[in-house]
Amino acid sequence: MQKIILIVFSSICLISLLQAQSSNQNVSKVGTAAATFLEIPVGARAASMGGAFVSVANDASALYWNVAGIAHVEHKEILGIHTRWIGETSFDFAGLLIPIWDAGVLGLSFTSLSMDDMIVRTIEKPEGTGEYFSAGDICIGLSYAFALTERFAIGATAKYIQQSIWHMSASAFAVDLGTTFRTDLLNGMVIGASISNFGTSMQLAGRDTRRFSPADETKLGSNQSIPQNTEMDTWPLPLLFQIGISTDALKSEDFRWTIAVDAAHPSDNYESVNVGTEAAYKDFLFLRAGYNQLFMKDREGGFALGVGFNSSALFSGVLFKFDFGYQDMKRLQNAQFMSIALEF
Repeated sequence: MQKIILIVFSSICLISLLQAQSSNQNVSKVGTAAATFLEIPVGARAASMGGAFVSVANDASALYWNVAGIAHVEHKEILGIHTRWIGETSFDFAGLLIPIWDAGVLGLSFTSLSMDDMIVRTIEKPEGTGEYFSAGDICIGLSYAFALTERFAIGATAKYIQQSIWHMSASAFAVDLGTTFRTDLLNGMVIGASISNFGTSMQLAGRDTRRFSPADETKLGSNQSIPQNTEMDTWPLPLLFQIGISTDALKSEDFRWTIAVDAAHPSDNYESVNVGTEAAYKDFLFLRAGYNQLFMKDREGGFALGVGFNSSALFSGVLFKFDFGYQDMKRLQNAQFMSIALEF
């Protein structure tokens, strides 16, 4: 009973904090940040728990959620993720973890948002000019995490970010910071916190901003082809602060039931709460559920479900992990996540 009371109390504190903050924010600031692909959730396991993963993250997907979560990893791990994202786009993530003896854990990550080529259309040629253009985003990260004690861990990620569309591109550098702390409460309740995408602004540049104009439209015979470049505005990265708690509500030799609550404070949207749960049987079969963006005004997040399994039978000495997740996106329909990982 005391466990339940403490969980409810902690959740109320998080929700109260968010509501107090949101009361002072009347504008969501949606659409005021660049590189919003950095806000797409990584991993079927995390997505199917409604994104309540900041304190739960303990695999290669922690490179996105909370880099401190990789500090206690004892084996090398390779993770590949494919997501069928909204607007017929594809979101992919690859992560690699390498423990460095007793010196911590090194991580590498690659993130990509891509789409099919599209027809170039103009007012004069609405059916197409015969040309095609493409657009895409990438992020490359180098991470390091270290357990200061058996309970407390910290981590950081340095990232290079690039967005491109046809002949234009923009780039930026950013860092992620994270920490986790395991308490003596509630079967080792974990508190996690992270700040993501703290970095430089982005500004598009390229030949598509170049125009040719006359030197003086009022005078005949003046140079008609003076090159000019349009200066584009700069846009900040989507800064995100998250704090969460998780605990094993039930735990035995064969069964584990984990519940988690996260509070998110983005720079380009309202605050929200994510809740999720995971039931594991013999660390082989996993059932998950969650809800994303609770209490957010005009939210697109919703109910999430997922399943996963681990097996060492396919490869000798290698643990194979497969996860699938589904998330309701309201007016944007839904998103489907698939993750495959090898631990060796």
